[in-house]
Amino acid sequence: MVMCVRQPDNGIATHSITINSVTKRFKLLSMPFIRGVAMLFETMYYGVQSMMYSANVVLEEEDDEFTLFDYVLLVVMVLAMNGMFIAIPFILTNYLNLTGVLFNVVESIVRLGMFAGYLYVISLWGEVARVLQYHGAEHKAINAFEAGSDMEVDSVAKFSRLNPRCGTSFLFLTVLTSMALFALIPRTTFVARLAYRLALFPVIAGVSYEVLKLSDKYRNSSIMQLIIKPGLAFQKLTTKEPTPDMIEVAVKALDEVRKIREANTE
Repeated sequence: MVMCVRQPDNGIATHSITINSVTKRFKLLSMPFIRGVAMLFETMYYGVQSMMYSANVVLEEEDDEFTLFDYVLLVVMVLAMNGMFIAIPFILTNYLNLTGVLFNVVESIVRLGMFAGYLYVISLWGEVARVLQYHGAEHKAINAFEAGSDMEVDSVAKFSRLNPRCGTSFLFLTVLTSMALFALIPRTTFVARLAYRLALFPVIAGVSYEVLKLSDKYRNSSIMQLIIKPGLAFQKLTTKEPTPDMIEVAVKALDEVRKIREANTE
């Protein structure tokens, strides 16, 4: 994994680490529907580690150690947030006295509304807006690379800032998956139905990951195009148009990955 960060002196700091993924070390965790959950927590770990590294570079401080306690605390916070996005729409929809498919549809609409509102609000924060610009730069670099384009900044800038494999698309797929799975839950008590929804989170994540993989593999399929489009639309909230210097950082990171891969195959 390569991390590139714009330094205060306008240079680009580059740091790479070798990842021994849990899906490679443990065969069980590489199996379909299980690998998605494993990848979710692993990606979150390395993502936060990267954010801490970038903050240290910008602030010109020594590296803070990302401890196991910090990671456990992060997981608890993320699970709590996910629990809120699952529980609150269910509780609100329950007051409408709806049943069957209509209940699940309305619940999902409320959940999507909360998700969109949350993304919009945090995107207004200046520092988060810069992160979203770098997110857009990352997508442009990947799209340009996969299209076989030259990796000059001006060329990369012409590509879309949206990518069907983005985590935003994954989150949207979890909403669609939850709608289908929750429809299978029998009509029981309020507490039991809420407990089912919270307990099924790993299943939803696992299924959504497989759908995301399939949507990329069969991206030209008309059915997959319908599944992909809403996630791409939500990416307009989680990405912003980057500046040329941001694209330069993304291109640098991708180029470093390419060099490492070529060196390892020699």
